[in-house]
Amino acid sequence: MANTFKEASTEEINQIMQRSHAAFEIFQKKSIEEKSTFIDTIADEIEALGDELLQKASAETNLPIPRLTGERARTTSQLRMFAAMLREGSWVEANIDTANPERTPLPKPDLRKMLIPLGPVVVFGASNFPFAYSTAGGDTASALAASCSVVVKAHPAHAETSEMVYGAIKKAIAKCNMPDDVFQHVHGNSFESGKALVQADHTAAVGFTGSTAGGKALFDYSAQRKNPIPVFSEMGSINPVIFLPDTLQKNAADLATQYAGSITLGMGQFCTNPGLLLAVESPALHSFLDHLSSGIEAVQPAKMLHAGIHSAYEKKSHAALAQAGVKVVQQAATAAQDIEALPTVALVSGETFLANPLLHEEVFGPYSLMVSCKDEQELVTILKSVSGQLTVTVMGTADDLNSHTKLVDLLPSIAGRILFNGVPTGVEVCASMVHGGPYPATTDSRFTAVGINAVKRWVRPVCYQNWPDSLLPLALQNANPLNIWRLVDNEWKK
Repeated sequence: MANTFKEASTEEINQIMQRSHAAFEIFQKKSIEEKSTFIDTIADEIEALGDELLQKASAETNLPIPRLTGERARTTSQLRMFAAMLREGSWVEANIDTANPERTPLPKPDLRKMLIPLGPVVVFGASNFPFAYSTAGGDTASALAASCSVVVKAHPAHAETSEMVYGAIKKAIAKCNMPDDVFQHVHGNSFESGKALVQADHTAAVGFTGSTAGGKALFDYSAQRKNPIPVFSEMGSINPVIFLPDTLQKNAADLATQYAGSITLGMGQFCTNPGLLLAVESPALHSFLDHLSSGIEAVQPAKMLHAGIHSAYEKKSHAALAQAGVKVVQQAATAAQDIEALPTVALVSGETFLANPLLHEEVFGPYSLMVSCKDEQELVTILKSVSGQLTVTVMGTADDLNSHTKLVDLLPSIAGRILFNGVPTGVEVCASMVHGGPYPATTDSRFTAVGINAVKRWVRPVCYQNWPDSLLPLALQNANPLNIWRLVDNEWKK
C-alpha cells in the first residue's frame, strides 16, 4: 500500500520540535492525576476505534486480525500500566538525606534527589508492531509517563494505521485539556527527515526500534550534535539458543516442534526470533534436526509485512545460504509467492561459523542457522564471538546445567534476558522484563524498552541541596504529600 502522506521538511520539523518544547513546559507541571488520566484516556480512545483500526492495520501490514487484536490489547494495557505507575509514584526514586549541622569537621547539608523528565522525545515507529512499538506504543507511553512531550515519526509501511492512532491521541488531548502539541505526528521516508528530528535543537531524547543500520545512524546523528542526546535504539539480535546434550537425547521431537513454531511465528518478524541454534555434534542433534525439518516443511509461507522487509529477507538469506560450508536442512515445501517468506533452517560447522562473520548477522524473517560444535569449548567460543543480544536461551535438564557451569556463567554477559527451557519469542510486559542488551542489541544496555522501567530512558536525576521545603517538588517535601515510598536516611519509608 502506497504512502501518500507529505514528508515533513527540515524547517517544518524544527517548528514541530519548538512547539513540542513549549508543550513540554506546560505538560510537566500538570498533576499526577491529570497526566495519568490522560494516558488512560489514550487507551480508551484507541479501543473506541474498534474493528476499523484492526482492518486498516491488517491491510497495511498483512498481519492477521487475531494477532493485531492481541497487539492492540497489549498496547492499551501498557498505557494503563504506565498510568498506574504514575499514580503509585515511587518510580521517581526519591532519596532524602537530612541535614546534620552538628557533624564535624563539616556540617552535613540537606540533600534530596529524584528523577525529572529530559524534554521532548522523538519516537520512530517500528515496522513489525504497528501498535505496540509504534504511535502509541511503549516508547510513547513511557515518555508521556515521564512527563515528556512526544513527536512520533510514523513508519511508512503502516502510515494510515499510525494516522488513526494519532487521531485517538488528539481526542484524548482535547478531552483531558492537555497542551495541543504534547503529542505530534510526522511522516517521512528519507534519511533527511530522521536526521532532522534527531538534530533539532529542542529534541531531548530518541527512541527507535528497527535495523542495526537505522539505529546506528540515529545514534551517530546525535553524536554530531553540539549537545549530544540519549538515543535508545533497539536493533539487531540473533537470539542464540543452546541445546544441551541430555535434553536433546531425551526430548528431541518435542524440542523440534517447539522451535519450528518459534522460528516461523509471525513469519519470523520478531526481534526475539531464534536465529542461531547451537549444540555439540551428536546423533541426538541429528535426530532433533530431522524432527525440525519435518516441522519447517509443514509451515505454509505467508506474506511478510511489506516489500522492503521481504526484499531484505531474500537478499540476506540467499547470501547466508551461499556461503561455503552452509547446508540447507529444510525449507517449507510450498513455494513462496509475491512477498511471502520461505521458512528455512540451515546447518554449518562451528569452525566455519567462527571463520565467517557474515553468518553472525541477523536474517530478519523465518530463518535459523544450526551450528554443530565439536565440543563444549567450541560452543563457548562461539557464544563469546557473537555480539550483544536481546536474549539467550538454554534448553537443558538439571544434569545438563550441573555439567555445563562454565557455559551458564557466561550467559549474563551476552544478553539482557536469559531464558531456560522456553522460546525467546513473546515478551511479557511487566516490571521484571528486560528488553535490551549489549550493543548492537541496543545502543545502551542499561535500559529496557519494555515494562515500567522503560520510563528511565527519558529521565535524569537531580539533587536539591538545602532547599526550602515549600519550594521542593512534592515527591521530596517533608510531609510526603504524594504518599510514595522514599529512601530517607537509608531507610525505606512512606
